[in-house]
Amino acid sequence: MVEALGRAKLQDGYVSYPWERRMQEALPISGSSNFLSILFLPKASVHERAGSRYNDLEDTLARANAWLSCSQANGVPIVFMNIQTESLLTKISGETASATVNTMTSLSDLSNLANVSLYGFEDYHGVDIGVARAVRLWYAPLGVELPLEIKLRDDDTKLGFSISRTEEGFIYVSSVTDHEDESAPAARSGLSSLYRDAAKASRRLVVSRVGSQKVLPWMVSSTGAIRCYDTVSLSQKLSLHRYAKVSIILHVILWDNATFSSPPRSSMLFSNQTLDSSEFSWHRMAPPPRQVGDRQVMPLPDDEDDVFRLERENVGNASFKFQEIPFTNESL
Repeated sequence: MVEALGRAKLQDGYVSYPWERRMQEALPISGSSNFLSILFLPKASVHERAGSRYNDLEDTLARANAWLSCSQANGVPIVFMNIQTESLLTKISGETASATVNTMTSLSDLSNLANVSLYGFEDYHGVDIGVARAVRLWYAPLGVELPLEIKLRDDDTKLGFSISRTEEGFIYVSSVTDHEDESAPAARSGLSSLYRDAAKASRRLVVSRVGSQKVLPWMVSSTGAIRCYDTVSLSQKLSLHRYAKVSIILHVILWDNATFSSPPRSSMLFSNQTLDSSEFSWHRMAPPPRQVGDRQVMPLPDDEDDVFRLERENVGNASFKFQEIPFTNESL
């Protein structure tokens, strides 16, 4: 018996899982995660020929750090979560291959790769392969990510708000119509009130999604350009909603633990409900807001009546290339 016990091994295997149904039911936005991140590619060195050399890993880390610090200083309500390096394979040739391939002759040479952002090797077919070390920065909303539904009427001529983009690539509400214009869609949805609250708190009212599509910056190229969304095309899409009288669902990032009285968390978790100003009332929760230096997501309170709070979001996986247009403030 003892001998059999020593030979006994635990078995493992695969089990099926209803991914599609779980992604539809368990996520606040069906089929879309709540994680936020941005990828920084190593920057091509200005002191060498184009494409032949790249700045080291420390430079990429410093640029990620600067982007986050400047975003926070510019009023974007986000906090640092984590940072990691990612290895990206690419084909290299010419001077780039000469400078990076066959630089390792022994195990002791591995220490030379600790801070490089690009190194190469030759595969079995004689093709030079480059490994670029990018940096992914993970961050989270300072407060929550809140969905707002802007319902439209036949007599609406304007949405009642304008959008702009920060230097770091975030889309935000830059202005709303006068306080007296309470009939505008932005005022009816509660967007105007949120904007004024953000202004009092010296924060930007950042738009994270339009419908189910994320509109956050998601990549920094090797030239240093930030891949983000164009305010002109976004304004055109919002205007088409107004002409078609189709409701707009915007997600905005809040800067503290502001919440609403209904519906409760359990009813939101397995539904795709959105809220407008007629369905909730604003108030401040007792727990203090997450601070800029915090590195972890605050746990949900035990009280089941507290609203479900989204703590993370992810960078979008859809690429959209556009020509830079000088107009930054789009009135709708």
